Amino acid sequence: MKPLLSIILILLLNACNNTNYTFNSNLNRDAIEDYFKPSEVTVYEGEDQPSEPFEQKGLVRGEACQTQKNGVPITLADARTLARRAAADRNANGLIIKNCVLIDELTPGCFSSAFCVGQAIKTTSRKNN
Repeated sequence: MKPLLSIILILLLNACNNTNYTFNSNLNRDAIEDYFKPSEVTVYEGEDQPSEPFEQKGLVRGEACQTQKNGVPITLADARTLARRAAADRNANGLIIKNCVLIDELTPGCFSSAFCVGQAIKTTSRKNN
């Protein structure tokens, strides 16, 4: 009985293996990688500074804008995330925040704005966020 059951199981598994199943998704691999890009950059701010030598990759900025009056209010975290993405685009793994500003006043096209400016850096190792 066991050999017969084993043969049937092998035939069933083999039948499934020969079928061409495809998986289609509306997800874009590049968009997913871009979404997680800021997590690759460690933020150094205030007293928290890199403890090892680093290579400067250039100044970067993050600018966030609330475009609708009833939209979600912009935060400094939004601007900081955009600055981290800009640092990752420069092949950096660190960002030394120089200044962040939240503007609650109406500016052209924005009901509120947030800006962060920092130095993109490349360190030899990466600390956890």
